[in-house]
Amino acid sequence: MPTYICLANLTEQGVKNAKDIPSRIEETRKLFSSVGAKLKEVYLVTGQYDYVVIAEAPDDETAARAALSLAAKGNVRTQTLRAFTPEDLGRIIGDLR
Repeated sequence: MPTYICLANLTEQGVKNAKDIPSRIEETRKLFSSVGAKLKEVYLVTGQYDYVVIAEAPDDETAARAALSLAAKGNVRTQTLRAFTPEDLGRIIGDLR
């Protein structure tokens, strides 16, 4: 199943309710599952983003649905990236001319 990396920043609402982050992660796990995606990992990070989320979804549409459903809660703004494995890379560059 394809992997997606979601870069997330807390909104003002998300910061105000920071104490609820552990329960929101579990809610996010259930939310992703309900749309057909799987939340694999969540990392609090330093730098430009507050969180990095690793997820799997069967296709881009499902990944977009999961990210939009998460953002609609109002606690984070997201940027989602499709990740390619070394095997994917081999197929991609194998067809270069």
